[in-house]
Amino acid sequence: MENRRNEMKNEPEIVYSRSVKAGKRIYYLDVKKARNEDLYLCITESKRKQMGETEVPQFEKHKVFLYKEDFAHFTEGLNDVIAYVQSQLGEIEERKEWVPEAMQEASSETVVSENDKQEDKSLIGSILNRLKN
Repeated sequence: MENRRNEMKNEPEIVYSRSVKAGKRIYYLDVKKARNEDLYLCITESKRKQMGETEVPQFEKHKVFLYKEDFAHFTEGLNDVIAYVQSQLGEIEERKEWVPEAMQEASSETVVSENDKQEDKSLIGSILNRLKN
């Protein structure tokens, strides 16, 4: 997969990528190839900063790098904390797709299908399984 960001900054090649919209944030899940040909996961959180209506939007970005030797521990820890939160809160209401306030006035909220919800729930697990194989 070609990526202009990589060409300009000489970053590791992105071999698989997926974005997940969650509220006012977007999570980018990029599988990158290291110099030694190993694959690793780069998770980037991008959150839009509050700006004036006429200003160019700016984004805060935070990255986490997850290497193959840590996949099992990460998955175990993530599943554990998700199970804990669910046990404390019971059924967790799914978040609806975020629409900027200006666009909410012009259109009604987008309803996310059950298939999309299920796909997002299993996304990290499927990426980690692909990287293991």
